Amino acid sequence: MSAAATALAPAKDLTVARALGRRRRRTDAAIRWLCIAATLVGLFFLASILVTLLWRGLPMLDWLTLTTEFQPTRYGDETLPRGGLSHAIVGSLMQVGLATLIGTPIGLLVGTYLAEYARDSAFGSAVRFVSDVLLSAPSILIGLFIYQLVVLPMGGFSGLAGALALAIIVIPVVVRTTEDMLQLIPNTLREAVIALGAPKWKMILLVCYRAALSGIITGVLLAVARIAGETAPLLLTSFGNNVMSTDLGRAMASLPIAIYQQANSGFPDLIQIAWTGALLVTLGVLAINIAARILLRRRH
Repeated sequence: MSAAATALAPAKDLTVARALGRRRRRTDAAIRWLCIAATLVGLFFLASILVTLLWRGLPMLDWLTLTTEFQPTRYGDETLPRGGLSHAIVGSLMQVGLATLIGTPIGLLVGTYLAEYARDSAFGSAVRFVSDVLLSAPSILIGLFIYQLVVLPMGGFSGLAGALALAIIVIPVVVRTTEDMLQLIPNTLREAVIALGAPKWKMILLVCYRAALSGIITGVLLAVARIAGETAPLLLTSFGNNVMSTDLGRAMASLPIAIYQQANSGFPDLIQIAWTGALLVTLGVLAINIAARILLRRRH
């Protein structure tokens, strides 16, 4: 190779490198702007939903709506007191609370088993697969299952059946988050506890659970946020009620069913209350998600 060609080779390589760098920067800028545009689109729709709910739901978000029951006698008579959503609020709190109490321990124990006892076993893989399938199953199928298993044998709809349907939705969410949080704990910590002579159950209870506590609580809160707005399984289990009822053996009201029924009533006052109910559900779910994010951030 001549001396001139040898001298031109570094300059040619530098030109190619610069062209490649410019192309990479252009590609990076294009991808960045696409990501920003997609984020803005998502934020626009989220903000539109929140603004619409606030605009339509705030006018009736008062003490009367929160403390009075449904008033069917108001149809066309402005002189009678308007009804509220107290029966639906109490029913939702009871069913969601009972579903959380039922589903959380089961999900916690299954997640612990998968993370600590059956991490690489075939049975653990099968349980994990079934849990993942249940996590993505349509909620109306869960409602049909509880309808056949509980509603028909009991001879009618009940708040207990609604709570059981919601509990089935809670279980796979808690299973997944519990397993993931426990797997993040270093094995050296487990080995250190076992080396001190502690049995495995005590190691899990006093060390692993404490280390993963915030993550487990976050999973429970996310599960509660998911079931708070479920309507389809409740239509087939608790069915709904227009009066205050705390009897889990009978049909029980809930906010999602109240919203569904009153939004389809055709009466402007009931449609307005349905908007208020939707706002209450949204604010509750938003508060739960914010709490979960705060706990997760503190854990990190």
